Amino acid sequence: MKFHYEARTQNGSQQAGVIESSSKEAALQILDKKGFYITLLESAEHQPFYAKRIALFERVATKDVMLFSRQLSIMFKSGVSLVEALTTIAEQLKGPFREKLIKISEEVEAGTPFSEALSRHRNIFSMFYIQMIRRGEVVGNLSDVLNYLAEHLEWEHNIQSKVKGAMIYPIAVLVVAIAVLTFLAVKVLPGLTTILQASGQDLPLITDIVVGFVDVYRTWWWAFFLAIGGFVFGLMRLSRIERARHILNKLSLRIPIFGSLLRMLYLTRFGENLATLIAGGVPIVQALEITGAILSNDVYQRIVYATKDAVAQGETITSALIPYPREFPPVFVQMVNAGEKSGALDATLSGIVKFYQGELERKIDTFLSLIQPAMIVILGGLVGVVLAAIMIPLYQVVSTTGT
Repeated sequence: MKFHYEARTQNGSQQAGVIESSSKEAALQILDKKGFYITLLESAEHQPFYAKRIALFERVATKDVMLFSRQLSIMFKSGVSLVEALTTIAEQLKGPFREKLIKISEEVEAGTPFSEALSRHRNIFSMFYIQMIRRGEVVGNLSDVLNYLAEHLEWEHNIQSKVKGAMIYPIAVLVVAIAVLTFLAVKVLPGLTTILQASGQDLPLITDIVVGFVDVYRTWWWAFFLAIGGFVFGLMRLSRIERARHILNKLSLRIPIFGSLLRMLYLTRFGENLATLIAGGVPIVQALEITGAILSNDVYQRIVYATKDAVAQGETITSALIPYPREFPPVFVQMVNAGEKSGALDATLSGIVKFYQGELERKIDTFLSLIQPAMIVILGGLVGVVLAAIMIPLYQVVSTTGT
């Protein structure tokens, strides 16, 4: 069988290709031996055009993995065997996650280590998750590790839910406003301008401008939607090209307000994951490698991989991060330096993470509290312009008729 893979090499570069093996598990083992960190592994055999569409509906949500970790931790701590716990949780679920857990349970029952069984489902369980489980198996504190992973996923899920929930209201207002504006501009305004032109009156400037925009939209509406679709499609295609993706990621970090939130989020992920891995006994170079693979922005990934190489050659994390003050602020680097000198890097990073988590949540709340009134002001202005374009000529018609 042939499998298409996407992976990162040990120097941090992206690589994609096709590998031939007897099974997906065998392909995964071959790539692991080459030192690749797999981000995607799927069958390269011919599939119906709808296969990938169906796969989109088979993704497992972060919330489901979080609940799974929490339940498994509680059951494992209560003395329930791992296989029995996995089977019990799977019976309560529906859909693709149930099938995956049943397969994992069968593999564990057959003697496969839990972490190895999870590693065959990297589209569900991240490298960080798998590595933490592996360390939990070695140390013998799997229940505590699962509880930590549940809390870690819960925090990220809460941040995502907070942003999504706060955006529902502005989006709903935007949709309603666009519908009302379209109705007024396309249905009401043309009839009014016809009456004005028939009476020989000149259109007010604001009405003339709005009518001009409406005429352009009614004639070229297809080009408008085509341009939006082309822009979205172009971004999706560019995101698959490594150099273009790097530029897009760099630009995203420089967007006012939003870029600051992203940088703080990546700092939090970097610090939390690195601290947890170090505390779990993972060697610092390997911990940096895993942490870099977890970060979704390749600007930070490249910096972390460069830091990993520098540390492997005998440098400190502090000296490797100093050249990147925009991504890693001096205060953050100074705290890392203090942790390295004291020999308590994991504890120091944990302290930094708590601070940044609080700051991130506060900034997100502030950002979202500003978005809603800003949207209302902008949309109110647009509605006001269209209403003015309608009411001013209407007043002229009424005045002329009255005279």
